[in-house]
Amino acid sequence: MSWMARFVAEFYERENGEQPAREFLLSLDKKMRAKMLMIIGVLQDNGYELREPYSKHLSEGIFELRAQVGSDISRVLYFYVDQRIVLTNGFIKKTQKTPPQEIEKAKRYRADYLSRRRETK
Repeated sequence: MSWMARFVAEFYERENGEQPAREFLLSLDKKMRAKMLMIIGVLQDNGYELREPYSKHLSEGIFELRAQVGSDISRVLYFYVDQRIVLTNGFIKKTQKTPPQEIEKAKRYRADYLSRRRETK
C-alpha cells in the first residue's frame, strides 16, 4: 500500500448544488458514519480491487459500498471515472435486494455527471 491513495473519492453534485451521498452520510449516526468513511478510505486505496464484504458491483458500472453496525445496514452507490470514485446516493438497507430505484438514481446521476463533465472540456 502506498502512502497516497490511488483513487480520489468525490461526491456527485446535482446542478442545484445538492450532494445526495454527502447528505446521506451526514444523516447517519456517528458509528455508522465513521464506518462508512473508513470503508471509503479503503476504497480509495484499493479501487477496482475492492470486493465483498465492502463493495459489490450491481449493474452497468454502478457499485455499492456496504457498511453494517449491529443490525443496521447502509449502502452508498458509486461509479468510477478515470482515477475518481464518484459517490452518488445512499440508503438504509431494509430488504435483501438493493432497491432498483436506487440503482436507477445512481445511473441518472452518472449520466448527468458525465454529460456536464464533457461540456466543461
